[in-house]
Order: sequence, then structure tokens, then C-alpha cells
Amino acid sequence: QVQLVESGGGLVQPGGSLRLSCRASRSVLSFQTLGWYRQAPGNQRELVAAFVGGATTKYADSAKGRFTISRDAKNTLYLQMNDLKPEDTAVYYCNARIKPQNYWGQGTQVTVSS
Repeated sequence: QVQLVESGGGLVQPGGSLRLSCRASRSVLSFQTLGWYRQAPGNQRELVAAFVGGATTKYADSAKGRFTISRDAKNTLYLQMNDLKPEDTAVYYCNARIKPQNYWGQGTQVTVSS
């Protein structure tokens, strides 16, 4: 069983930055894919950014140029979010996959508001 614990969410003004962290119960290098999703009220959960194989990353169009996904050599995944906009408000979830298993964290709330 894999456990994922997110942290770093909060309230930030438009244009501000946040850094999300996801601590996994095993090495982040052991997962086939590892990334961040988000879900706003009334919306489906959507991909934000992910490692999709080795060091290859994938970003949502809305995240390109503003968000950066990274990981350390141990068990933590990060999402640096800059120039945040009100439409980035959502619960952000960490996701890890080792086929056929798909693991989710409990989520961390990000609210962008003045």
C-alpha cells in the first residue's frame, strides 16, 4: 500500500506563488507515473502536471510557463506554482501509479483570491 500526503496549500493573492509538496511512503522514482491533479467545485478532476515516464513531464496548457513539477531523489514530489490566478483555485491531489494500482493523496486546498 502506498500513502501520499500533500501539503503547502493555502490562500494566496492573484499573482502570488505557492509550493506544494507530496510525501510518498516509498521512493518517488519507483512509480510509473507521478503527478498533480486538481478539482474545482463542479468540475472534473484534471491533470496539472506529471512525470509520465523517467524524467519526461507533461503539463496542462493552463499550467505551462507558470507551474513546475519536480521531485527529489527520495520520496517527495513538488509543484511550484507562480503567477497564480483565481481560476487555479481547487483542491490539488497527488497521484501515483504502479500498474494496475492508482494511488491518491487526500488533497490540499489552494485558494487564489484578493
